[in-house]
Amino acid sequence: MEAYVNVNHLDNGIKEIEFFHPSHNSLPSNVLSKLSQTIAHCGQDSETNVIILKSGGDRTFCAGASFDELISINDFETGKQFFMGFANVINACRKCPKLIIGRVQGKAVGGGVGLASAVDYCLATKFAAVKLSELNVGIGPFVVGPAVSRKLGLSAMSQMAINAQEFYSAQWAQQQGLYADVLEDTQALDIAVMKLAKFLAATNPEARAALKAIFWEGCEDWDVLLSKRAAVSGNLVLSTFTKNALSKYSK
Repeated sequence: MEAYVNVNHLDNGIKEIEFFHPSHNSLPSNVLSKLSQTIAHCGQDSETNVIILKSGGDRTFCAGASFDELISINDFETGKQFFMGFANVINACRKCPKLIIGRVQGKAVGGGVGLASAVDYCLATKFAAVKLSELNVGIGPFVVGPAVSRKLGLSAMSQMAINAQEFYSAQWAQQQGLYADVLEDTQALDIAVMKLAKFLAATNPEARAALKAIFWEGCEDWDVLLSKRAAVSGNLVLSTFTKNALSKYSK
């Protein structure tokens, strides 16, 4: 199957945004761009009450950055623009006036943790372990860091960023505040997601919008902040250390 970003129009103004990539739902630039545009479009649609963000397949929620694309980066502007893709998705979630429910069915790595952190309410299965693996390839979770830190706190974010080889369990992520609940399997997850989405869709839209604005107070500088963070990663991806580390993943 080829990569895609689709919108499913469900009852009661519930919009389900689903992304997919055959390589463990990794995110190359074109998917990131389509994802940020789709979130923004659904957010501005007056017919939308609630958004569900999910990925295709039954296993990995999102493996983060596309290693194939990272390996091909040879100049700063290209590198910065690649990492801006993640910044744009996070900012699209932040600016979206509609509440976003995250559905995390499996492992979330790097940018995938950033996506789970950028939604307003996140539900997961017990298989949804998390990992900030960027330091393994000489970079760091610079762009997703603000979103992860906002949701889990600086202590938990720094723990993951430093111990970049380890997966942290879904239960640990729930304890830190990333997941509101951890379900037994995808069937239970889907039931819980739809139950919440239907409840929210029936509530006062003005109240939902006001809550969304309050949740994201203090993040108004993220357009500039995440751009600066993307520049840091754009420089690091050109370093000899990172090039050598990434070469181990080349086909």
